[in-house]
Amino acid sequence: MLNKPREECGVFAVYSKETTDVASMAYFALYALQHRGQESCGIVVNDKGVLSHHKDLGLVPEVFTQEKLDKLGTGNIAIGHVRYSTTGKPNRSNAQPIVVRHVKGPMSIAHNGNLVNAHKLREKYEMRGAIFHTTNDTEVIAYAITEQRLKRASIEEAVEYAMADLQGAYSLVVMSPKKLIAARDPQGFRPLCMGRCKDGAVVFASETCALDAMGAKFLRDVEPGEIVVVENDELRSLRSHCGKAKPALCVFEYIYFARPDSVIDGCSVHLARQRAGSFLALEHPVQADVVIGVPDSGLDAAIGFSRQSGIPYGIGFIKNKYIGRTFIQPKQNEREKLVRIKLNPVSATVSGKRVVLIDDSIVRGTTIKRIVRLLREAGATEVHVRSAAPKFLFPCYFGTDVPSREELIANKYNDEELVRELGLDSLGFLSVENARLLAGNGKTDYCVGCFTGEYPCEPPKRRYVNKYARKLSEKSDTPQPKE
Repeated sequence: MLNKPREECGVFAVYSKETTDVASMAYFALYALQHRGQESCGIVVNDKGVLSHHKDLGLVPEVFTQEKLDKLGTGNIAIGHVRYSTTGKPNRSNAQPIVVRHVKGPMSIAHNGNLVNAHKLREKYEMRGAIFHTTNDTEVIAYAITEQRLKRASIEEAVEYAMADLQGAYSLVVMSPKKLIAARDPQGFRPLCMGRCKDGAVVFASETCALDAMGAKFLRDVEPGEIVVVENDELRSLRSHCGKAKPALCVFEYIYFARPDSVIDGCSVHLARQRAGSFLALEHPVQADVVIGVPDSGLDAAIGFSRQSGIPYGIGFIKNKYIGRTFIQPKQNEREKLVRIKLNPVSATVSGKRVVLIDDSIVRGTTIKRIVRLLREAGATEVHVRSAAPKFLFPCYFGTDVPSREELIANKYNDEELVRELGLDSLGFLSVENARLLAGNGKTDYCVGCFTGEYPCEPPKRRYVNKYARKLSEKSDTPQPKE
């Protein structure tokens, strides 16, 4: 609704030496990761080699009632997933984790990210007789691992060899009858961390907030290219893919995707967002009376801007937290009403004031335009917008739902035109240079391709559309042109 790049998927896995209620552990972790995907979710439980699973469209508490959790039973290994679709339609068949059964036993896998060579790999397996039941990248990865598993002595060796064929972003959790495996692509596009519970259970999650939710102690991040194997409560690390590529964590994890209470690759997301606000105040100073943020991801940056500039911070909007995913979407001409229901300005904060409005990013521009109008109606005399992200100018190929270039407002207008189009008094974007410094730990190797068009690895030359999602009259063997 807020017209932002959609959240990434979230993955979780747990390995317990003893049989226990691992389904509930996965449930609480996925609840904490709900912000990373609201379309579907799923859990697979391993009880001595027998895999039980449940997945469906909906939020975690909608999909998993106590009855559903009880039916999953107990076990010693479980993996879970929350999904927002960047490839594959939002239907039940595309929900994760996926379960496959082959001659060497069952396997389940969950994945966060996008492969840039998924189409080529899918074609290769289809020509060998593979039958795909989904349209997502995860099933492609499952085929890649299964192909290697038939040749290799162990599941971890199969994952290791399969990774040589995978290009792009992937943080994986893989479950075999006896083992749990976590793996991260050599560039580390997507986060993945590990921890340990008080009872000794080993857990993996996309963000540390999931570890906190279940009382697990953070151990460390899975390194880019690393494969971590858990078996009999012992941890082993395979590092043959480590150091093969320059690290390229998606910088938008710090700006928008991750929860502010998470720590990603050693950096507090909360502090990173405050740092973004501080940079904005230095890059784009302005005379104003109050600084406010667009809830929720703009609030930390607004605090940082306020501290750096000396302009008082105020609560500018109240966010209605009771609008769920089942809320009736209005018609095109009624979208203004939805914004009003979702966000309501605090007139006492903004009336008669020169307002600095901090948003996490500006993509299509339609929502920020409506929000500015609300501030004007609430009595703001001036509205100065500052974006905690650089200008979105290019699509993302690694799992972020950034639209095509034609839909990005920064491609349509120059800075002066943007000010007029959005009804602002001034506008400023975070520079790419400072976006690289958000972690504050000296690391600058991040993926900023959606801002610069310079990607850490070669993007697909063409945008492919799933042939099975097109009507017969629309089908063509010709790939879609590059964006």
